[in-house]
Amino acid sequence: MMFALFAALVSGFSIFINKFGVKETDPYVFTGAKNIIVALFLLSAIFLLKDYKELLALNKKQWAKLFAIGVIGGSIPFLLFFKGLTMTSAAMGGFIQKMMFIFVAAGAFVFLKEKIDKRFAAAAVLLLVGNFLLLNIKAVSFNMGDALIAIAMLFWAAENVLSKHVLSEVSSRTVAFSRMFFGSLIIIAFWAATGRIGTALSLTSVQLSWIALTAVFLLLYVTSWYYALQKLKASVATSILLIASPITTALNYAFTGAAVTLGQAFGMLLIVAGIIFAIGISDVLGLFKWVLPSRQ
Repeated sequence: MMFALFAALVSGFSIFINKFGVKETDPYVFTGAKNIIVALFLLSAIFLLKDYKELLALNKKQWAKLFAIGVIGGSIPFLLFFKGLTMTSAAMGGFIQKMMFIFVAAGAFVFLKEKIDKRFAAAAVLLLVGNFLLLNIKAVSFNMGDALIAIAMLFWAAENVLSKHVLSEVSSRTVAFSRMFFGSLIIIAFWAATGRIGTALSLTSVQLSWIALTAVFLLLYVTSWYYALQKLKASVATSILLIASPITTALNYAFTGAAVTLGQAFGMLLIVAGIIFAIGISDVLGLFKWVLPSRQ
């Protein structure tokens, strides 16, 4: 749970910082360059920690699953999401993307035999309503941009279910590396097909600085997230990620000086309550006891 909470914290900051970085260059080049940097870092870590022995021991079926994770998690949804985000509002896009935990829970129930109890159903309602209030969506509509983001969200949901399955037999570092490595190869192929190789090779120092900064956040996210996903139920882990929304909102208001509306504040409370329901009150209390042990 600590790693899942850390991943959510990193995600909250990352979304805020990425808003500035993506404005400096082509969004497809921006996201692809980040993926490549993270893949190289993870490859270096694999050799330093001698995890390459695990890679050498993988069979063809396991490699096929890892490649699939790269396709449905590390490439196609990124391209769809960034394209969709240029065609719809950030609020609507964020709301659709945050619905992922519902589809992960459904996929985990069908394919991983994870139990979905009444407590999680209550948590889902709290999280959806809280996210809707937090993003302060004025009017609900559905356009092509929203459709692209919805497809990307479904890809990511499927990837998380598949990753949870693969993590039962492969380490989290190997899964994280495979997602970024194979995803990067596909995005590079997309660059070549759309004439973006030249753009990628002519990035300025400012653009590279933003890419490097956001790549650090992405590296922290994938390494902590896949470890958390390996240990927790997929439905619970993805629910915890929604705490990123209040963090991003708080950062936005802190730097813009705007006031948080009553509805948004209530939405934050609902999200926190929903996460507590999803995790379980006893487990949350146990987490606090672990973080803040009582003094004898």
